[in-house]
Amino acid sequence: MAKSKKKKNKRKLNKKRFYTFIIIFILLVIFIYKLFNTNIKNIYISGNELLSDQEIIDIAKLKNYPNSISNLSFAIKNRLEDNKYILSVKVSKRSFISKVYIDIKENYPLFYYQVENKTILYNGDKVKEKFTVPTVINQIPNTIYDEFVKKISKVDKNILNRMSEIEYAPNDVDEERFFILMNDGNYVYLTLNKFLSINKYIEMIKSFDNKKGILHLDSGEYFDVFDE
Repeated sequence: MAKSKKKKNKRKLNKKRFYTFIIIFILLVIFIYKLFNTNIKNIYISGNELLSDQEIIDIAKLKNYPNSISNLSFAIKNRLEDNKYILSVKVSKRSFISKVYIDIKENYPLFYYQVENKTILYNGDKVKEKFTVPTVINQIPNTIYDEFVKKISKVDKNILNRMSEIEYAPNDVDEERFFILMNDGNYVYLTLNKFLSINKYIEMIKSFDNKKGILHLDSGEYFDVFDE
């Protein structure tokens, strides 16, 4: 009896799938090549006042617009946050990672503490550099100091810039009382529990026709006009 021969079916090459694979592979190679050879072309910085754009670029090590892959967002963020004048940073990249966006939250100076000859920053750190900030002219007790720093850090920058000198000035009624000399020649008395009321300073002064005097925010809210 003759043996039956088994037929072997040859699988034909699917040219369409093959060419599709080749095209995808080539595109992937081109994409990876371009990705690893993309340099930073534009840097956009926001939120900075204390530090200049160039200082931030230098701190971030982006001065010569280097390769973007070698300078990942988290690496740029870490470099910047190592600086004592920067609290936090948001870094993002767009346009095929060639554009870098840096949003800065600065650790800006609050006041110069004359007793220690140091500037106190937003987070409470102390530095030797001097800035155009109000000067605290006398010692604040340790039991009050931390709360004072917390309160003054919440004062609007516009109002903070209007302060010239701050004196710790307790009385028989309140040991958390302060006296502030403003740049416009007015005086302000206030206590820690009412400290943030000074954010309304401009509105209050306008209501007194911009006359000069003493604004009492320590007990009530009234204004003693200087004798003309």
